[in-house]
Amino acid sequence: MAAEEPPETEFPSRIGRPAQRALALNGYTRFEQLTRTTPAELLKLHGMGKKGVAILREELAARGMSFAGES
Repeated sequence: MAAEEPPETEFPSRIGRPAQRALALNGYTRFEQLTRTTPAELLKLHGMGKKGVAILREELAARGMSFAGES
């Protein structure tokens, strides 16, 4: 039996597959959802690292958004 694929996300592939999988499996599939969480919360996810968080921060900023608690 094949492992179930995580749902599609709008996050860039440059964050890496483990980070993409961690986000999707924890219900994060859109940038808007990341505005309601903090980098510290994301770093607790297995597969998410500092590089992935930094890339997501850049991507959020490019869209005029930020993580919760950041401006």
